[in-house]
Amino acid sequence: MEKIFINGNIVTMDSTIKEAHAVYIKDNIISKVGSNEDILKYKNPSTEIIDLKNKTMLPGFIDSHMHLINFGESLQKCDLRGVKSIDELIEKTKNFIKEKNLTSKDWILGEGWNHDMFKEKRLPNKQDLDKITTEIPISLTRTCLHLTVINSKAIDICDIKSHIGKVKGGQIDIDKDENPNGVIRENAIKLINSNIPTPSKEEIKKMILDGISIALSKGITSIHSDDLDSISGVGYKEIINIYEELVENDELPLKIYQQCRVNSVEDLNDFIDNNYNNYKGSDFFKLGPIKLFTDGSLGSRTANLREPYNDDPTTKGIAIYSQDELDQLIMKSHNIGLSIAVHCIGDKAMDMTFDSIKKAYARNPRGDVRHGIVHAQITDHELMSNFKIYDVIGYVQPIFLNYDVHIVDNRLGKERASTTYNWKTMMDKGIRIPFSSDCPVETLDVMKGIYSAVTRKDLEGYPKDGWMNDQRVSVENAIYNYTVNGAYAAFEEDCKGSITEGKVADLVVLEDDILTIDKDKIKDIEIDMTFVNGKLKYKKF
Repeated sequence: MEKIFINGNIVTMDSTIKEAHAVYIKDNIISKVGSNEDILKYKNPSTEIIDLKNKTMLPGFIDSHMHLINFGESLQKCDLRGVKSIDELIEKTKNFIKEKNLTSKDWILGEGWNHDMFKEKRLPNKQDLDKITTEIPISLTRTCLHLTVINSKAIDICDIKSHIGKVKGGQIDIDKDENPNGVIRENAIKLINSNIPTPSKEEIKKMILDGISIALSKGITSIHSDDLDSISGVGYKEIINIYEELVENDELPLKIYQQCRVNSVEDLNDFIDNNYNNYKGSDFFKLGPIKLFTDGSLGSRTANLREPYNDDPTTKGIAIYSQDELDQLIMKSHNIGLSIAVHCIGDKAMDMTFDSIKKAYARNPRGDVRHGIVHAQITDHELMSNFKIYDVIGYVQPIFLNYDVHIVDNRLGKERASTTYNWKTMMDKGIRIPFSSDCPVETLDVMKGIYSAVTRKDLEGYPKDGWMNDQRVSVENAIYNYTVNGAYAAFEEDCKGSITEGKVADLVVLEDDILTIDKDKIKDIEIDMTFVNGKLKYKKF
């Protein structure tokens, strides 16, 4: 296979290449980059010539943290994104039941609502969901995936009342009579998921491929995904096997780097005992860092903070692990050469994680791991310095600003908020911050992610001058974080992330010049074509 792209605005993300208008691909590898004249010398009768007509070509985007299977699964649920009131949530769910002809043998599953956007400014509860139906169990998950609300039928089926106060790392909210009010947080959500029918292998494959289809349309060619604990009743070995089958059958159209979720030392030991720490994989499916959850989300007030929430002084959030438990998980991973990617949103969660990382390096100062913190939202200057000192990657999600600009000052207070989401400061300190979406928590649309990073506004343009606009990053740096730094996080900087001779031909072509267009219009740029290993995987029609 040979392709030559000509007449392009080639943004290589390779600092050694000052200007390029053409690219020559041979056998899925970028062979040459240069001028039209230079590259057309390699043309032969079998070469496919693609005229880019001055469109912009970039390296394929790398989403360095999302939940692909959960995204595909969410496409089958009642979509509650954008709902503005509890009444609208009720009505939309009722319509979903009618559309799907659901009966008492089914579960009603929905996702994406955000109570901060409701006119009632409160969480829905079982009384609200009972207005939908008391005959069919309902589980409607908040957009953050760290909180769900269920109706009375689901409370009974899952025997929720017997678990009040007994769920480690989770919470069952209660009413004045100490009965479950339907709000379920963090690890307690497993009580619900374990009662929901388990999808088949073919259904899970469909979830993966449905999600990938949308990812390709957004120019994404590699995904770092947290999938191994995504479906209740389906073990991590089964998820790995499903991906392996897709690869063997040449059915996986983009590249997956798995962030391997474990929940306990026992889980980690099982992973190691089955030799997955030495898993070789393929170009299209690899096992990456051990993924840990240490806290929840800011929106649901389950992120683990040092001090109480400004808008709810009764809570500091939820800690999933004790310090000793976290020490054991990180030390064991570190000692056998497994990098870690730790979900930390709150400052206390990061304190605990850095404490564990410090201990691990003190006992074993190895240089062959690339530990990371996923989200890294509620930082201060000391925490940001720790990222640099211990060379820890910050997997951040610029698109979070679409919602968080509306709540951070109130959740945290302005003083504490002033050092949060400080991506420019982190980059200035030399910290690597690969960008991602956390999809389905937020959209995986890369253009919207870049827009968020460079404007610091929500998707409606609020606030006019950007929130904490001194933390805006340049368009070039935003692209860098979606390409080069994403490759680095997967130890793949030598084979992907830039349009460089010898690297794989993972490429995206944009409809507009992202470097010159009005920054407020970046979010609306459309993808023209996406190539993986030089093969066309998406084309706008």
